[in-house]
Amino acid sequence: MGIKDFAIDLFSLEGKNAVVTGGNTGLGRTFALALAKAGANIFIPTIREDDGTTRQLIEKEDVEVELVHSDITGPGAAVNIIKGCVDRFGSLDILVNSAGLCKNVQNVLDFGREEWDEMIAINLTAAFELSYQAAKIMIPQRYGKIINICSLYSFLGGQWSPAYAATKHGLAGFTKAYCDELAQYNIQVNGIAPGYFATELTQDTQKDPERNKRVVDHIPANRWGEPLDLMGVTVFLASKASDYVNGHILVVDGGYLVR
Repeated sequence: MGIKDFAIDLFSLEGKNAVVTGGNTGLGRTFALALAKAGANIFIPTIREDDGTTRQLIEKEDVEVELVHSDITGPGAAVNIIKGCVDRFGSLDILVNSAGLCKNVQNVLDFGREEWDEMIAINLTAAFELSYQAAKIMIPQRYGKIINICSLYSFLGGQWSPAYAATKHGLAGFTKAYCDELAQYNIQVNGIAPGYFATELTQDTQKDPERNKRVVDHIPANRWGEPLDLMGVTVFLASKASDYVNGHILVVDGGYLVR
């Protein structure tokens, strides 16, 4: 393809099928809805029930959606999730490893093996297992997009949750390693590292004047991120427009890391 072949259709996901873990809550819903708006059918494994809002939002985009209750750390979960998407929609084209957990403990000596193991299982091991099973589908079809949701703490230390920083560093490393393995099959493996976003999980910080000021003062954009700020990035990395972008961690943080 040459430059004359460029068209906005390169960003279309029409006819594609995506798995988005935890895609009915928090930023996971943002990723799922972004892909749906670009035309993809969405398969959402989740451990959290919702009130049907996610289904309504996605079905408004004239695509199909399937929500299944699944503990992504359970035995055989990754196999069942990938098979479930293929059985429901006919193929798997996109995997977004969005589900994650952050447990904070102010005293480092209170953060023990129990907290560590749970976060490793959800944030890192499940992402590997799902990507491994997805690769079994994507390699034969010579096409696929794997998007790992990393974090600013893929680059920073971070008090109160050593496992969070460790898993997000690990996820960034895994992204690069799987790129090195899968790029030869026309599979792109990239990460998105969101900064500070105004979501339900960050409401306590936003409402605390001192903590809120500390966050905003560190962001050159001078504001918290909004879910909309992540949608274009998600579509880009899931579409043909990013076919030569591989092993990259795309930071969406309003400039936080440069200050």
